[in-house]
Amino acid sequence: MNVPLNIDLQQILLHLLNFSVLSLGLYLLLYKPVQDFMQKRADYYLGLKKQVEDQLKQAEELKQTYEKRLESVEAEAKQTREKALREANQAVDALLQSAQQQASRIISEAQKAAQREREKVLEEAQKEITSMVLEATEKILAQSASDTLDQFLYSVNKE
Repeated sequence: MNVPLNIDLQQILLHLLNFSVLSLGLYLLLYKPVQDFMQKRADYYLGLKKQVEDQLKQAEELKQTYEKRLESVEAEAKQTREKALREANQAVDALLQSAQQQASRIISEAQKAAQREREKVLEEAQKEITSMVLEATEKILAQSASDTLDQFLYSVNKE
């Protein structure tokens, strides 16, 4: 069968069959494996992306957990510092009060000792004054008696 324009239908059908076989072969040998490879690669990278997102999510949760712990630790540390400061202030107040009491006691004892010393000095001074007055009186009396006796003897001698 000869068709005008030199077209052979059988040749066309054979070429179509060859093209179909070639297309099927290329599809099975190249396209399908490449498509499977590309799909596996895309799945692998999607899996990696999902894994990274999960790890990122876990890291964020861990970060929030640690931030909460840090806040609680900071709050606890603040409370501990405040408690230590209160205790230190109480200890300082107690020491100051004890020191003031001790100072008052020492001052009181010093005042009592000074009073006793003053009384002792006054008593000694009183004794010394009394002794000096007695000596002066004895001297005056002795001199007076001597003068009186001299006058008596002088008047007796005159007579």
